[in-house]
Order: sequence, then structure tokens, then C-alpha cells
Amino acid sequence: MKVRVGIIGATGYTAYEAIRLLLRHPHAEVTAVTSRQDEGLPIAAVHPQLTRLLDLKLEPLEVDSFAERCDVAFCCLPHGASAETVKQLREVNCKVIDFSADFRLSRVAEYETWYGVQHPWPELVGQVAYGLPELFADQIKDADLIANPGCYPTSAIMPLAPLLKAGAIQSGDIIVDSKSGVSGAGRTPKLGTLYCEANESIAPYAIGAHRHQPEMNDIIHRFSGSSTDILFTPHLTPMDRGILSTIYVRPNGVDADAVREIWQSAYRDSPFVRIVDHIPSTKHVAGTNFVDLAVRTAGNRLVVVAAIDNLIKGASGAAVQNLNCIYGWDQTLGLL
Repeated sequence: MKVRVGIIGATGYTAYEAIRLLLRHPHAEVTAVTSRQDEGLPIAAVHPQLTRLLDLKLEPLEVDSFAERCDVAFCCLPHGASAETVKQLREVNCKVIDFSADFRLSRVAEYETWYGVQHPWPELVGQVAYGLPELFADQIKDADLIANPGCYPTSAIMPLAPLLKAGAIQSGDIIVDSKSGVSGAGRTPKLGTLYCEANESIAPYAIGAHRHQPEMNDIIHRFSGSSTDILFTPHLTPMDRGILSTIYVRPNGVDADAVREIWQSAYRDSPFVRIVDHIPSTKHVAGTNFVDLAVRTAGNRLVVVAAIDNLIKGASGAAVQNLNCIYGWDQTLGLL
């Protein structure tokens, strides 16, 4: 018997990728897809790639009916709206993997400061498993609600958290310089992501004010106990998908070889972490759930490079990996 998965907010890029991965999963099936604005349309009308692969129509979310047909919900809604929906789903005993930021942070005040909304379910903030199985598998496997990680944070937390836990690098003066493809901005048209605005250009945005910065600090502290002071600058690049993060840190008497050894030890049982000798590229991980890590010495700093696909390891692939953890399946099912 297969686990039944419903996709809430099924019209976006991450929803499509989640469906694509679940269609090849041996133990899961997609049984419902929801959308408010496209009610009644076949899912293939919104995602033509799914023609003859998934015969479902988009429907408005009716929680009781949805829960009767779905064991797990992939909730692909924006912050604020997601928490309200998650609360209703949990009341009818539907497991949820939440793609929004509503349950990622540990403190309500920090969430409300960075996201500018009052949290709809504040008593649960700080109590939800963070969906990086490489770091929090023990919490994920027993969870009914998982906060799927942000894409930029995944590319920073995974290289930094083991190093900080081992005391190998200084916790202050960490610079995370990240480049992301345009799909990271979502499918809704915006001026800055129009072709003529984004093509043949690269530009930073949200300098010192991006909502993923507190997530990096929070989750690294949750795992390692280190209070970090990360300076994070994201950039929009004219490519469809991918994130490349170049991270500058100050070592505590370790060299690049020692960093690789710490990663090897931390991720020895993590099938999607590749510690590579070459410099990672977004092309090397495109369409995969891998995170490629490398390190180089540069003067009195170490330069760490991480590459992921923002739509897969940064979103939908992580969700499928979390689904596998919940049910005790091999983490690679549907992903290799």
C-alpha cells in the first residue's frame, strides 16, 4: 500500500518538482492537488510536463475531504497562509511537510520581526523538526510536522554547522555570498524577474535584510550551540535554477584537509553530500538532491563553496527526503 500525498498550492515550481519526484517514488502516490485560482483545471494545464502522467484536477482545499484522501500534505503556500492551513491539517491528523518559513525559526518575536506578520500558531514555534535529515534525522523520523528548509540556508548550514560544532572555525565574521537562479523567486511574475530585467545581468538584493539570514543563524545554533554572526548577501543570476554559495570563514588552527575530514565524519552516512576536490558548479547538481562541498585556503581565511539545486535539495527533493525519513524508508527513494 502506498502513502498518499497531497500537494497544497500545486501551481508553482516547487510543487511541480515535488510531483515529478513523487511520481517515480515506489511507495508514494499523489492523490490531490489544490489551488484557489485555478480550480477545476487539470494539473497538466498548469504543468504541461505532467500530461498523461497525472490525471488530477486542481481543487480548492477542503481540509476534511483532503485528509480523507491524503496521509501527508506537501504545503507549498507562502508564509502566514501556510501556518493557518497547517494548523487545520494537523487537527484532522494529516502529516505535513511545510515548504514555508512559518515553523523554521525558534522564536516567535524573530519570526514576526523578519516576516512582518503575526504568527497564527505561536505555541508551536521552536517545537517543529527542521527538515535537514543530514543534521536532524532523529527528530524528523518521529515528526508529524516538518519545517522544510529554505534554499539559501541549506547551502550555508550544511557546510558550516559541522565545522562550528567541531570548533574548527570562528563563529563571528562569517560571510555568505550566494548566487541563485531566477526560479528561486517563484512563478508569480515580478518586475525584477522578467526576462529583460534579469537576462545578461547579475545583481545583489536584500542586502543585510534577507529573511534567510536569521534562519542560518538560528539553525546553526540549534545544531552546534554556536551563536553566529553571518553576513549574508544573495544575488539574482540569469539562470533557471541552482544556488552557489561562497563562504568566507576564519579557521581556528585548522587547514582545508582538516575541514574535509570533519565533513567526511559528519556526513559519512549522508547519501546526498558530496565532498569534492574540484570547485563545485550549479551545473554539477542541477536536477539532483546533491549538495557539493569544497574548501580552499585563501590567506588567513578558508573559502568554502557549496552548490545545490534550489528547487530540489533546496525545496522539493528535501521534502521527499523528509518523507522517506518519516516512514523509515531509504533516504534516496524517488531521488536517485
